[in-house]
Amino acid sequence: MEKEMTLYEDLKWRGLIKDISSEDLIDKLNNGKITFYLGTDPTADSLHIGHYSTFLVAKRLQKAGHTPILLVGGATGRVGDPRGTGEREKADENVIEQNYTKLKAQVEKLFGIKTVNNWDWFKDVKFIEFLRDIGKNINVNYMLSKDLVRRQLEIGISYAEFSYMLIQGTDFKHLHDEYGVTLQIGGSDQWGNLTTGIEIIRKLTGEEVYAFSIPLATDSQGKKMGKSEGNAVWLDIEKTSSYELYQYLYNLEDSMMEAYLKRFTFLSKPEIEKIMEEHNATPEKRIAQEALAHEVIRDIHGEEEYQKAVEISRALFSGDIKKIPTNLIGKIFANVDHITIDSDENIVDFLASKGICSSKREAREFLNNGSISINGEKVTDLETTISKNLALNDKYVVIRKGKKKYFLGEF
Repeated sequence: MEKEMTLYEDLKWRGLIKDISSEDLIDKLNNGKITFYLGTDPTADSLHIGHYSTFLVAKRLQKAGHTPILLVGGATGRVGDPRGTGEREKADENVIEQNYTKLKAQVEKLFGIKTVNNWDWFKDVKFIEFLRDIGKNINVNYMLSKDLVRRQLEIGISYAEFSYMLIQGTDFKHLHDEYGVTLQIGGSDQWGNLTTGIEIIRKLTGEEVYAFSIPLATDSQGKKMGKSEGNAVWLDIEKTSSYELYQYLYNLEDSMMEAYLKRFTFLSKPEIEKIMEEHNATPEKRIAQEALAHEVIRDIHGEEEYQKAVEISRALFSGDIKKIPTNLIGKIFANVDHITIDSDENIVDFLASKGICSSKREAREFLNNGSISINGEKVTDLETTISKNLALNDKYVVIRKGKKKYFLGEF
């Protein structure tokens, strides 16, 4: 029988630890009771799939008896952190506050994590005192050695973003004093900021605290899974429906499956090995993708939403459009050709005039062959009228040409 892994061994096996500040942390993770924190800035009103991996690490530590705190950066969000690719846009303060409120509610609901806002302790900080108490303790050469700062220096960096690591380091010090936090975790791109907090606490108190970083979640092209890369998949069901999340996960490449099952699920090593063995034997069945989708959607939105996503997928595959909730039609068909319908029109004229068929002759051929469907129902009557009476939700008409080509008509 295979020996059960320790927490640290499990995190390493799942590929969830990149850098660790001290080997002493290993025993504390395995045997201690640590209060730790992770942070995110309120640059959006929802977490995305890139955050999810890191928050699952927090959940893994929580299950092992450690206590998590989430810091949402109302203060740091007003500054922006170096990305190595350019300066962030100045954020609107009202938007920051609104985003904080939504993120707090989302995190507490999904992960049950206590949430704090660093604006609460930074809003009254005096600049000279900050320079005296914090700035005096961190050497500029130390700050310049940080990877993201060094990269951004090549294209220019503002003093505000250069100072970001001092603010994040001060956060660690505040949480250490206020809540007994001794560990910070975060994405590997945050390593410079994480270690700055360790340095500030060491210099001001003489105490040792810890950090470890988590490899960034990337897509199959190696791009960071985050909104800044233009490929965000949101955890908010109103921004990314369970069906959209299902389709995203179900269509991930086979080469990503083992890593994603380790990273995004709580499935055990034997369970993942069994799934991968079955998947590799019959990859066309997409067993691993289905397992991943089930675990992630169930964790984020619940089993009922997962079942709903599967039903919608089956309805689309079979062409049974009327089984799809009408409020999701626009989102599901967001990427197909859109057609504006201004008035009632004979179906032959409609198919030809809207470019669905190349001519009236081709339109008649497709209709006679039963290759045109309106809202999931085959149409063979050449006298059919496309009118608002056919519309789903008084707005949409879904046209399918052949087996796979969809168009979305909109009144």
